[in-house]
Amino acid sequence: MSTLQLSLGCCDYDRTRALFDGRVAIEGCALVPLALHPEEIFHRAFNGQEFDISELSLSSHTVMTARGQTDYVAIPAFVSRVFRHSGIYIRTDRGIDSPAALKGRKIGVPEYQITANVWIRGMLQDEFGLHPRDVHWRRGGVEQPGREERAPIDLPPDIDVRQIGNDETLSGLLESGELDAVFSAKAPSCFQRGVPGVGLMFPDFRSVERDYFSRTRLFPIMHVVGIRRALVDKHPWLPVSVYKAFVQAKRLAMEELAQIGHLYASLPWGVAEYHASRELMGDDFWSYGLEPNRHVLETFTRYHHEQGLSPRRVAPEELFHPGVLNLSKN
Repeated sequence: MSTLQLSLGCCDYDRTRALFDGRVAIEGCALVPLALHPEEIFHRAFNGQEFDISELSLSSHTVMTARGQTDYVAIPAFVSRVFRHSGIYIRTDRGIDSPAALKGRKIGVPEYQITANVWIRGMLQDEFGLHPRDVHWRRGGVEQPGREERAPIDLPPDIDVRQIGNDETLSGLLESGELDAVFSAKAPSCFQRGVPGVGLMFPDFRSVERDYFSRTRLFPIMHVVGIRRALVDKHPWLPVSVYKAFVQAKRLAMEELAQIGHLYASLPWGVAEYHASRELMGDDFWSYGLEPNRHVLETFTRYHHEQGLSPRRVAPEELFHPGVLNLSKN
């Protein structure tokens, strides 16, 4: 069997780095890895299928799966997971003393479908009773004007989503007070500059997120890995080979995090933080595979449907190649 040469579009995380530097190979493949920012990867993958193997937005992948229009077949390698209580930026001069006080407010989002915001909205509905229809959503780039949804969405009429002006940004509108809040994975520049009247909904987000995990056992999944469907149709062995390589790369990263003799990360107490995470979240706290993450994925697909992004509730099994699911125990 000849070796397949495949391109990989993925962020250079510690848990994928072994694929970039060659310590881990994909069986039967020669890899051409491209280390790119996720937003660029998603745009190029969803609009042009430019990468043979690609990091994918879980939300956009769910949108397309619900429609039966996926160009990529996903595997349950969750290369990005982030708690998102830290992503709620508010005007501190509007009496917003709890998330429930966001009802009736104008909230900016880069895209309505973005995975981080699906998790934020779902958490706010479950924990504080704030439904997406209770808010006026304003969509656009956080720092650059003109951002739109990467994949077309068709929302129910009772969810108010409007595009901001062609020359406007969410950070600028939050700074001027035209928005009451912004939900963003990245801190708006107005917050970074310390603009008066702009702050976090949860200033002590680490404690809040640890409590959230203790109660819910949810470590939010942001991104999955996809393989072009045409390649999988031609080479049905490929999903298993790719999955095994991503699992091995993550294992090497975790071994490095635990290494105290010499620190791989430039964090003086990084090893202590690693052990604190294991104590709270379990030994395999960054787990791959469907079954260890079924409750997380079921919660996400429920949120996705309740927020109008998918016309039906997608079963977690539908999101991934079936040949990997029985193997997905690591």
